[in-house]
Amino acid sequence: MQNIISTIFSASFLFSILRLTTPILLAALAALITDRAGVMNIGLEGIMLCSALAGVVGSAYTQNAFLGLLFAMLIGSLLGVIMAYCALNLKTDIILTGIAINLFASGGTVFILYSICKDKGMSTSLASLTLPSIDIPLIKDIPFLGTVFSGHNFLTYIAFLSVIVIWALLYKTPLGLRIRVVGENPNAAESVGINVRKTQYYVLIISGILASLGGAYMSMGYMDKFARDMVAGRGFIALAAEALGTGTPLGVMGSSLIFGAADALASNLQVLRIPVQFIQMIPYLLTIVGLIVYSISKSRQIKKIYLQK
Repeated sequence: MQNIISTIFSASFLFSILRLTTPILLAALAALITDRAGVMNIGLEGIMLCSALAGVVGSAYTQNAFLGLLFAMLIGSLLGVIMAYCALNLKTDIILTGIAINLFASGGTVFILYSICKDKGMSTSLASLTLPSIDIPLIKDIPFLGTVFSGHNFLTYIAFLSVIVIWALLYKTPLGLRIRVVGENPNAAESVGINVRKTQYYVLIISGILASLGGAYMSMGYMDKFARDMVAGRGFIALAAEALGTGTPLGVMGSSLIFGAADALASNLQVLRIPVQFIQMIPYLLTIVGLIVYSISKSRQIKKIYLQK
């Protein structure tokens, strides 16, 4: 027990929380912006997985990590366009469209990887690059704080800066106002001349780009290669984090940190004599518990509003 407490309050544990929160936070912000526009991006898992492979392939062939990241973002935005076209133009169910992207990504990435380099499970044959880690001036020299906040991967800082960017987009720009109006009442939005379909196209593309950053982090930051199904459910955890985040960027960041902490705790508990299966299920168990709590609180709010009427 004392070992667990000392681990939780160590600088290395807090560092790992921020590291493991990064892909969840980026995907949760991707879910947030679509949710505020009245659409749901269930395909986050698939977009992240495809972008993880795209980043590795792009960096291997260009020998430039940032060009690999750009390639991953292009794939993420392309998948966002495909989802938007299917759901908004062809009128397919957006949930089923997202599930189709997830299923395609699971098998399609393995097929593409095998076609490129004859590897089936891991991109060991590709000389891919990783994105750099950044030491923050001044902060890196501060005891404890420097260990926690400095030395993270480039995309970790992008993830937390994205919280501010998405907040500014939603609440300080005309596009953000249109997004919120479309999400709350699309008929009212149309009545004042807002193009609902165009706005939802925008948010699905932005969502694809954010999710692609999370996927690229998995293969170019968290690991240095692509592995089969390496996203490991983080896209679905991000949906739970978005639901618990009460529809605000800061709330989403807080809930993402909770899931990141659960993931970090599961990783640190593996050194103890606890069954591995129990440790591995902690983040997903927390996801289920969080959704239950969210559903209960949401139903109480609805019931309260109904009684007031």
